[in-house]
Amino acid sequence: MRQVKRLAAETHRTLTQVMADALRSEISRHQAPARRPRVELPTDEGDGLLPGVDLDDTAGLLDLMEEHEVPARDAEPGAASRSPSIPGR
Repeated sequence: MRQVKRLAAETHRTLTQVMADALRSEISRHQAPARRPRVELPTDEGDGLLPGVDLDDTAGLLDLMEEHEVPARDAEPGAASRSPSIPGR
Protein backbone atom coordinates (compact mmCIF):
# COMPACT_ATOMS: atom_id res chain seq x y z
CA MET A 1 0.00 0.00 0.00
CA ARG A 2 2.95 2.31 0.61
CA GLN A 3 4.03 1.84 -2.98
CA VAL A 4 0.53 2.77 -4.20
CA LYS A 5 0.50 5.91 -2.07
CA ARG A 6 3.99 6.86 -3.28
CA LEU A 7 2.98 6.33 -6.92
CA ALA A 8 -0.17 8.40 -6.43
CA ALA A 9 1.84 11.25 -4.91
CA GLU A 10 4.53 11.09 -7.63
CA THR A 11 1.99 11.11 -10.45
CA HIS A 12 -0.39 13.62 -8.83
CA ARG A 13 -3.31 11.16 -8.84
CA THR A 14 -5.61 9.91 -6.13
CA LEU A 15 -5.31 6.41 -4.69
CA THR A 16 -8.61 5.57 -6.41
CA GLN A 17 -7.23 6.66 -9.80
CA VAL A 18 -4.02 4.64 -9.37
CA MET A 19 -5.96 1.53 -8.33
CA ALA A 20 -8.49 1.91 -11.17
CA ASP A 21 -5.66 2.28 -13.70
CA ALA A 22 -3.92 -0.79 -12.28
CA LEU A 23 -7.13 -2.84 -12.54
CA ARG A 24 -7.74 -1.72 -16.13
CA SER A 25 -4.17 -2.60 -17.03
CA GLU A 26 -4.37 -6.05 -15.46
CA ILE A 27 -7.72 -6.84 -17.09
CA SER A 28 -6.54 -5.69 -20.53
CA ARG A 29 -3.44 -7.92 -20.32
CA HIS A 30 -5.68 -10.98 -20.04
CA GLN A 31 -8.11 -10.14 -22.82
CA ALA A 32 -7.60 -11.64 -26.24
CA PRO A 33 -6.84 -9.07 -28.93
CA ALA A 34 -9.83 -8.18 -31.07
CA ARG A 35 -9.93 -10.00 -34.40
CA ARG A 36 -9.89 -7.70 -37.36
CA PRO A 37 -11.72 -8.54 -40.55
CA ARG A 38 -9.53 -9.56 -43.47
CA VAL A 39 -8.96 -6.70 -45.89
CA GLU A 40 -8.76 -7.42 -49.59
CA LEU A 41 -6.57 -4.90 -51.38
CA PRO A 42 -7.39 -4.21 -55.02
CA THR A 43 -4.65 -5.22 -57.42
CA ASP A 44 -4.08 -4.75 -61.10
CA GLU A 45 -4.04 -7.95 -63.09
CA GLY A 46 -0.57 -8.76 -64.28
CA ASP A 47 2.62 -10.53 -63.42
CA GLY A 48 3.75 -8.32 -60.55
CA LEU A 49 6.62 -5.88 -60.64
CA LEU A 50 8.51 -5.12 -63.78
CA PRO A 51 12.15 -6.26 -63.95
CA GLY A 52 14.45 -3.84 -62.16
CA VAL A 53 11.77 -2.42 -59.84
CA ASP A 54 12.67 -2.65 -56.14
CA LEU A 55 10.01 -1.14 -53.88
CA ASP A 56 12.52 -0.90 -51.02
CA ASP A 57 14.80 1.38 -53.08
CA THR A 58 13.03 4.75 -53.17
CA ALA A 59 15.89 6.50 -54.98
CA GLY A 60 15.86 3.77 -57.63
CA LEU A 61 12.08 4.08 -58.00
CA LEU A 62 12.38 7.82 -58.52
CA ASP A 63 15.08 7.27 -61.15
CA LEU A 64 12.88 4.74 -62.99
CA MET A 65 9.89 7.08 -62.90
CA GLU A 66 11.96 10.00 -64.18
CA GLU A 67 13.33 7.86 -67.03
CA HIS A 68 9.80 7.16 -68.20
CA GLU A 69 8.25 10.61 -67.96
CA VAL A 70 5.93 11.41 -70.85
CA PRO A 71 4.87 14.84 -72.12
CA ALA A 72 1.45 15.89 -70.87
CA ARG A 73 -1.18 16.17 -73.61
CA ASP A 74 -2.07 19.76 -72.76
CA ALA A 75 1.41 20.92 -71.73
CA GLU A 76 3.75 23.07 -73.75
CA PRO A 77 6.05 21.14 -76.09
CA GLY A 78 9.09 19.88 -74.23
CA ALA A 79 7.38 19.98 -70.80
CA ALA A 80 7.40 16.62 -69.03
CA SER A 81 4.59 15.16 -66.97
CA ARG A 82 5.18 13.91 -63.42
CA SER A 83 2.94 10.91 -64.22
CA PRO A 84 5.22 8.12 -65.38
CA SER A 85 4.25 5.67 -68.08
CA ILE A 86 4.87 2.07 -67.30
CA PRO A 87 7.01 0.36 -69.94
CA GLY A 88 5.68 -2.84 -71.42
CA ARG A 89 2.01 -2.10 -70.79
